[in-house]
Amino acid sequence: MQFILAMIIASASRLATQFGVVTISPTTVTPGEILTVNSDFSCAINTFGHHPEFTDYYIEVPTNNNGHEPPILLYRGTLQSGTSDSFTVTVPAAYYTANASYAVVLDTTYAVNGPSGQLYSVVGGVETPITINVS
Repeated sequence: MQFILAMIIASASRLATQFGVVTISPTTVTPGEILTVNSDFSCAINTFGHHPEFTDYYIEVPTNNNGHEPPILLYRGTLQSGTSDSFTVTVPAAYYTANASYAVVLDTTYAVNGPSGQLYSVVGGVETPITINVS
């Protein structure tokens, strides 16, 4: 039973890497502070063949959003070369809710072949938790 559970977890983890792996530092911030974001697309590119066309990074409330917290865009870019992306950004002085569960979300847009061979773009995402101090 433990083997099956380990396989399910490993499979889910592997599938999530098809869109990239995002890490942030620090993981607890106050609006106005600098946030460093690093993304690794090596598994997405080398294992799944997903070459990012566009990358969009947001601060979001992924679950239990009260409907008043739209995603806050941190950065929109393209992967210039290689398999990684890194940037720093000032955490926007936006409206945040105390005790909300925030995440930095990476949405990766990449092209796939349709049944006739014509390319079309799809989007997949991953997230990592972030704590935002609200005064």
